[in-house]
Amino acid sequence: MMEVRNQELEAIYDKRKSFYRKAIIDKDKLYSYGTLAMEIIDYQPIIYNMQSQTTLRHIKEFLKQRGFKAESKKQIEKDYS
Repeated sequence: MMEVRNQELEAIYDKRKSFYRKAIIDKDKLYSYGTLAMEIIDYQPIIYNMQSQTTLRHIKEFLKQRGFKAESKKQIEKDYS
């Protein structure tokens, strides 16, 4: 996979057209509203912040685009926290 730095997270799986620069990818890190929400280290997702519904949407999108399961907050917390 190519290295992605400071690129807006594209809405592919989410029904929204865009995340309007509120979700930014820097390599394997996802920033939501300027705060590190999650990262992938050694193919293992690590979740730091899922407090808002919008950040959860960003995390779900990021996980799905990287080939991980992302069905619900409960499932994400169980599998990656």
